[in-house]
Amino acid sequence: MTFGYHCEECEEAIWSTAPRGELEWLRRREHVAREVAKHVQGGLDTWIVEGLDFLDHHSGHSVVLTRRA
Repeated sequence: MTFGYHCEECEEAIWSTAPRGELEWLRRREHVAREVAKHVQGGLDTWIVEGLDFLDHHSGHSVVLTRRA
């Protein structure tokens, strides 16, 4: 099973290799991840960067966690 984010307004989705719990953590603590990204020289995991990009692009929209089999 694969989890990702779905923008209910744009009908766009992104699928991640990260487990549901980590995607939920990122969505709820986006501000923390962005602050960490400013101070990490080695970069963040790809799923975090992709998730932050998606959340940034759909800022102010209704974004929900979704899954596909």
